[in-house]
Order: sequence, then structure tokens, then C-alpha cells
Amino acid sequence: MTKKLKIMIVAGEASGDSHAAKLVNALREAEPETEFEFFGSAGPKMRTAGVDAVVQADELSIVGVAEIARALPMFWAAFKKLSAAALKRDPDVVVLVDFPDFNLKLARSLKKRGVRIVYYISPQLWAWRKYRVASIRKYVDLMLTILPFEQDWYSRNGFDRAQFVGNPLTNEVVATRSKQALCSDLGLSEDRPVIALLPGSRHNEIVRILPVMIESALQIEAKLPDAQFVIAVRQGKNRIDVNAIVASQRLPKSLHIAEDSTYDVLSAADAAIVTSGTATLETGIIGTPMVIVYKTSVLNYVLLRPLISVEHYGLINLIAGEKVARELIQDDFNPSATAAEVMRLLEPESNVKVRDDLRRATSKLGTESTARRAATAIVNLIDE
Repeated sequence: MTKKLKIMIVAGEASGDSHAAKLVNALREAEPETEFEFFGSAGPKMRTAGVDAVVQADELSIVGVAEIARALPMFWAAFKKLSAAALKRDPDVVVLVDFPDFNLKLARSLKKRGVRIVYYISPQLWAWRKYRVASIRKYVDLMLTILPFEQDWYSRNGFDRAQFVGNPLTNEVVATRSKQALCSDLGLSEDRPVIALLPGSRHNEIVRILPVMIESALQIEAKLPDAQFVIAVRQGKNRIDVNAIVASQRLPKSLHIAEDSTYDVLSAADAAIVTSGTATLETGIIGTPMVIVYKTSVLNYVLLRPLISVEHYGLINLIAGEKVARELIQDDFNPSATAAEVMRLLEPESNVKVRDDLRRATSKLGTESTARRAATAIVNLIDE
């Protein structure tokens, strides 16, 4: 008799849609004889993977902070549709993917009905809003984490049902061009130092951080005249922000903009100035020595700093458990300090040491497919 499993899966952003689609495919590969029924909140990649979209996740992901009040009726409608679908279709398990503000509320509602809940990609409770761990303890049967320190963090905070399944970036962060090819495409010299500038992905990040990066580049150039700088950006609005800043500042002689080539740029770079966020982990996986930087408004910093409960800002440092990359945050992020750190990273002995440190840190992430390990954990929970 064919085994049948019904799995409700809920994503709400583009990244969650991508992770969830890979998970759906991995579940089918892990259980080829099983007849699956997938339904829930699905984006385009999940729909392509065969998930019945009770809710279109695309609609949930387009809302910015300024539009939250207007979007509340839409979120409430999605919540009711998903709750009704779970009640009617009675899934063997519900898998919630990231999207914590929505998914933790959904977990609470569904768990009260006796549904088993798996949470895939933990909210960053270790960084802030730690109080949410109480909801995890009550409403989540299994937490699948993608950062190696999260499993121990949950255990220390009274939740022993967290499992590290690897990090998807380990198999995704790969340069597609050689240094020779990138230099040829951008008009760079292979024989001169290349320094990557990663100013972030959000407008508010770029306008505060990129000008300081450029000033830092000018100071580096004064000490190292043959230095070459490459700003790595994404297509679209981010490029518009970068272009506006570049047009308004004095620039180093060799400054280039590379669009949608971040991994290639990092692979070719001798050092990098990287905005705190996922990019620090990506840079670490590639193995490029970096200085981690961040600057927000004074008001935001004053309000948010007391809520942040981690020793390090950079993800790569959190994974390493030590400061393998220097962090320059808020007032510490200035041209002089940044330039000095980059010059240190360009010294051959320092460069080799930092690359070794990054290699040791990222080895903790594992190499096996994250989606496959997550799929196995979910099937094991169902079989229990």
C-alpha cells in the first residue's frame, strides 16, 4: 500500500520560497515511494515544485515597513485561509519557513488544534527578542536551524528539540568566473590589489555606508596607489542608489561597479569591506579577509543597541565563536579605522592567517545538502 503524507508548508518571502521549494524536492527524493500532498503559502518556486497555493506567498513578501498598517487585513485574511486549510485537510505536519512575525502566530493557533509543527530556519532570537523562545517551547515540536551555534543556544534556553541541519549557503556560494575572467571583464589588472566593497542591499544601508567606504578607499589609495576597488551591487534600485552616491563623491582612480557578480568579486578580491549581514557569511565561505562595518541612524542605534544580546555583530564571527573579522560599528566605522584595517589585511602574513581562520569557521557549516538533512528530520518526526 502506498504511503501518503500531507504536509502544509508556509513561506512568506522570496528566500523562504526558495528554501521551501528545495525542501519539497528533497522530501520527494528522500521518500520516493510516498505519495505527497503539499499545500500552504507558496511562492513561484514552491508552486513549480508542486505546492498547492492556498495563499500566494508573493503577496505577503511585497509589503514594506511603511505599509504594514495597510497590509494588516491582507495578513489576517492569509492567516484565516491557512488556518481553515489546516483544519480541513488535516496535515501530518506543518512546516513553517522563516517569516517569524507571521509564522509564530500561526504556530500558536495550529498547535492548539493538535497539529505537529516544524520550524525551518530559526528566527534570530539569539540576537534580539529572546523572549520569543517561550513561544517556541510551547508551540514548536522541532526547530531546524541553519547556524551551528543555534542548537546549543536553544538547549541553554530550555528547548531541546532543535537540530542543526547545515547551512544552504555552503553549496550555493560559488564563484562562476576566474579572477582572470573577472579582471578582464571589468578592466582590472590581475597584478594589482583588488578590494571589494559590499555596501548592503537596502536603501538606508547604502546611503549611510557607501560614502564612508569610498572615503576609506581614498585613504587606502593614498597609501597604496595601485589599489583597485570594486563595488558589488544587485540589479535595480540598489544600482540606482550606488550610482547616485558615486556621482556625488570624489573617487579613487580605479573604482568599478559589478552588478550581480558578488561571489566573483569576492573570489577575486584580496580583501573586502562588508556590511554586516548575510554577506559576512558569504564572504567567509569564499574565504576573503574582511572588515565588517555597519552604520544606522543615531535614533535607531540608541533604541536597538540595548536589545541586541550577542557578543559579535558579524555572522561569520558568531559562527567562529571569536572575532576572525574586525567589526567597525556606528562611530567606530570611519575612513581612518577602515583603511587601517584593510591595509593590515593586505599584509601577506595577516591575509594568510585570516583565510585559515575563515576556513576553520565555515567548516562548521558542513557540506551535506541542508534540504536533504531537513527532509530526513521531518520524515523522522512524522514516523515517530
